[in-house]
Amino acid sequence: MKLFDMNARKPKKKMSTYRKSLLVATFEGFPAVIIFQLLGGPFLTGYLIYLGASSTEIGFILAITTVVNIIQIAMAVIMQKFRNRKRMLIIFGSTHRILWACVGLIPFVLPQEYWVISYMILYTAAHLGNAAGGIVWTSLISDAVPGPIRGRYFGLRNTILGGVSSLALFVGGQILDKYPGETGFNYIFMIVSVCVVLNVIAYFLYPNPPFEPSTASNPVGMIRKPLMDRAFLKAIIFLAAFLFVQGLTVPLFSYVMLKLMNISYGTVSYITVVHTLVMMASYYVWGNLNTRFSAQTLLLWSLPIIALACLLWGAIAFIPAVVVLFLVHIVLGIGLGGFNQMVFAFTIGDTPKSERPMYIATYSAITGFTAFLGPVAGGKIYAMITDQPMWVQVYGVSTLVGAILLILGLWVGRYVLRTEIRSGV
Repeated sequence: MKLFDMNARKPKKKMSTYRKSLLVATFEGFPAVIIFQLLGGPFLTGYLIYLGASSTEIGFILAITTVVNIIQIAMAVIMQKFRNRKRMLIIFGSTHRILWACVGLIPFVLPQEYWVISYMILYTAAHLGNAAGGIVWTSLISDAVPGPIRGRYFGLRNTILGGVSSLALFVGGQILDKYPGETGFNYIFMIVSVCVVLNVIAYFLYPNPPFEPSTASNPVGMIRKPLMDRAFLKAIIFLAAFLFVQGLTVPLFSYVMLKLMNISYGTVSYITVVHTLVMMASYYVWGNLNTRFSAQTLLLWSLPIIALACLLWGAIAFIPAVVVLFLVHIVLGIGLGGFNQMVFAFTIGDTPKSERPMYIATYSAITGFTAFLGPVAGGKIYAMITDQPMWVQVYGVSTLVGAILLILGLWVGRYVLRTEIRSGV
């Protein structure tokens, strides 16, 4: 009798709950980023131009995604009673994906005069679902991912998904270049439809960790907690002001390139791919830096970089426009990579676990309102300067906005964000 069977199979190590959570969150992101890239960014602007939207209407639609975040305050309260976060994520996340994809049916079922208003209605309803599901996802994933590895994990996750985003942008640009107009967008929406189904299936695979309710006894008490945290509130008000100024021009970069500069979809998609690749790489770098520096410190570093991206538009007066646009989006990718990741780390890592949903909701509501006003005002500005010289329309506004952002980032931001959040995790 053999004491040891060398061919015997070793028992497989059971995958931990945390590891499963990390894998699911990563793979769910694949179809999600494809949907967001093919329906958002330059393709959203291009589709709206195809539907006949004006710059004011485009600015308003681009701003909707932020103003709907006010619903997150109500969701933070609702989560205290209905604590099954996985079920809520399935409901609201699926609503967003399905309704947004349905905008592709507009030209087939409605007269042309209703195309833009119908897009606004569907887009608003979809992003109300996204805002509601967003706070649920953030709360759920912050519990599913251990605190010590959050920065590194989200840096790696965003890097991987950035590669998928770049591929989606490239493919989408090639499709619209080869099949301009209705045919190209039909192919785009076919791809999106498949991704919607995959994304909804992935929601069912998410973990459902226990929910830690707020220590407040009523909704008013919950809302008061982040509002009474002076350091947190001061930081959020500053970020809201920064996002308002940034929103005057950054969301309209695609409009300027496609409408005012008449750059092809293919070139814009190449520019956006480079932007996404840079952002992808920067996520990994910012994530690693977050193991050594606080989220507030890194957030502060990202602000002047975003300002510089806007200022660089002025170089079009001396350097070929396409070269400048690539440079602008490279710098913007670095800045937004840091800003987006550090805001996320700031709201889920530097706030009390039991109060985290309301902290996230407060941030989203305040910054969402000002970020809504920015693109709306920006769209109005571009509509008002149509009789001005072309340089004013193409790079004058962006350069001026960049100068204001630089002052906010280097001067005001250093005073506000140097204050650490006093609340414990």
